[in-house]
Amino acid sequence: MKMREAKMLDEKTKELIAVGASVACNCHPCVLFHTAKARELNMDDELIKQATEVGRMVRKGAADQMDKLMSGCSKD
Repeated sequence: MKMREAKMLDEKTKELIAVGASVACNCHPCVLFHTAKARELNMDDELIKQATEVGRMVRKGAADQMDKLMSGCSKD
């Protein structure tokens, strides 16, 4: 039986993921590093913007869930 070759993400895809993750984690140095790296890889601003928006959605979803959790923890 032949083993399937592992598929690898290319560098551009990895950087887009890193941009989105950096935004989601509110890591300012990470955002600066990964957006600069994405530009070094000749990625256009639209792709970087899309990755940023995904990170914002993830961050907002997590923050909304935390707010909901904390509202149930307070004694009124």
